[in-house]
Amino acid sequence: MDEKQAQPWWKFGHVWLVFGGPAVVVVASFVTLYLAIRTPDPLTDEFRNQSSHAVKPGSMAPAMQARNHAATGVPAPSKP
Repeated sequence: MDEKQAQPWWKFGHVWLVFGGPAVVVVASFVTLYLAIRTPDPLTDEFRNQSSHAVKPGSMAPAMQARNHAATGVPAPSKP
């Protein structure tokens, strides 16, 4: 009879699948960390941000009508 000799663990392919998956995730997380540190988000100017996104008084009217309709089931009266 021919007996098989025990082989080292690194000669089995499924072992590399088990260790390879988490290893790839760890390497990818370090690459992501490097990119996040190297290129941070730019700061914005608060004055420019507030002036370009100012809310006009009448611009919330459709949202208010929809909210009132959803809460009561009766549509809000439309203003002429």
